[in-house]
Amino acid sequence: MTQLGLKSLIRPKKDRSYRGSAHVHGANLLQRKSKAERFGEKWVTDVTEFTVGSEKLYLSPVMDLYNSEIVSCETSHLPQSNMV
Repeated sequence: MTQLGLKSLIRPKKDRSYRGSAHVHGANLLQRKSKAERFGEKWVTDVTEFTVGSEKLYLSPVMDLYNSEIVSCETSHLPQSNMV
């Protein structure tokens, strides 16, 4: 990198943690047992934020714990609980 005159740019990360109340839906049914015996037995999801250009997009994939396959996903411009 020195020979080519390149320098890395490391930006400090800002604290972007959510300050509101968390939405919990039901009891902890998995209780840390994240292996499934058959397809469709246990599905999990989460919402992830991406910055694309000057916009924020939110992705909510649904993963089957049997084979770690993504069975569905949804994107939105707002983080909404109906995504999960």
